Amino acid sequence: RPPPAPGARAPPPAGSGHRLRTGFERLAASGYASLRGGRVGVVTNPTGVTRDVRHIVDVMHADDRVDLTAVFGPEHGFRGTAQAGGSEGRYDDPATGLPVYDTYLKSGQPLADVFTASGVDTVVFDIQDAGARFYTYIWTLYDCMEAARLAGKRFVVLDRPNPVTGRAALGPVLHKEFATFVGRQPIAQAHGMTVAELARLFNGEFLTRPVELDTVLMSGWRRSDFYDASGLPWVPPSPNMPTADSALVYSGTCLFEGTNLSEGRGTTRPFELLGAEGVDGRWAAAANGLGLPGVYFREAYFAPTFSKFEGKTVGGVQIHVHDRAAYDPVRTGIALLVTARKVWSGFAWRSDNWIDKLTGSTQVRTMIDAGADTDEVVAAWQDELGAFRRTRKEYLLYR
Repeated sequence: RPPPAPGARAPPPAGSGHRLRTGFERLAASGYASLRGGRVGVVTNPTGVTRDVRHIVDVMHADDRVDLTAVFGPEHGFRGTAQAGGSEGRYDDPATGLPVYDTYLKSGQPLADVFTASGVDTVVFDIQDAGARFYTYIWTLYDCMEAARLAGKRFVVLDRPNPVTGRAALGPVLHKEFATFVGRQPIAQAHGMTVAELARLFNGEFLTRPVELDTVLMSGWRRSDFYDASGLPWVPPSPNMPTADSALVYSGTCLFEGTNLSEGRGTTRPFELLGAEGVDGRWAAAANGLGLPGVYFREAYFAPTFSKFEGKTVGGVQIHVHDRAAYDPVRTGIALLVTARKVWSGFAWRSDNWIDKLTGSTQVRTMIDAGADTDEVVAAWQDELGAFRRTRKEYLLYR
């Protein structure tokens, strides 16, 4: 295990009887020692809660030991009232009276100007991630770190678990020319890191110049732990991530956003239900025939209440993960794309080639179009993934 980096508050070693404590829990237990003497602003959303589901903003606002003066809301908003692609705008929080500033779709100097206008000295980040490159909160983290550097602010990351473990990085690595808000920098599709580890990676590899960074780590978390081992409540980090099961499959099946099939938005099982009009049981049969580890596919029919195929009954599959340790979400996502294209003549990519933004290059799309099978597609990214894994290893903070 590497020694903690400067600015990283090392956790005690995890033991069989040691309960997980989040970065916020450890910060509060210290009496907010690292935040004393300055005005504090928090980048957070509904996932920034304590074990007894009080929001950390409400907790900190009521504590005289910390001078909390602002909140910064990302996509979906600080209190979570906005759907995908939306935010809450600038307002005063009714519960605390604190000014809430909108960070969504802001980066660079415009975001730095927001931090400057807020008057804070330290920007704190506490948001639950879902473990996938295209889950935008890690790029909110990146953008806020860069903006804090430009504004001359200190940056503190309060760590939370990667809900799908931190065992390994999986999937293709983003090519820089495909950088968007669903992938700013070349990391793997399933990065296998916590937000504090990602912050260290961003600071060491990608920011123009490093920001003054402090990371408050968890204690009692192991890289092999799934979210249910944490004992923490699951608060949906966004409207279509209702459970930790959603996060388990998301890094693979979110690829269906880049197709004309439903990725399950508008159902009770987003990213676990996939389908389209005209799809039948042949898809589940083809996917099951691959013998993918840890997962079964059930022929399923559903009617999304919004998004693709709103109000229409469509056919497809439901993913049933029966062995989480063996399951590879990215390989599974690729296999489902390959088999959907083979069994359904209506299969098509989105006309804007959004799949390239999600996978990070043209490679997946062009290989599948050329008839490549799952193993061939997965093999094509192994060299780049290996290089990322070597870089990633330098920034890991937990066993």
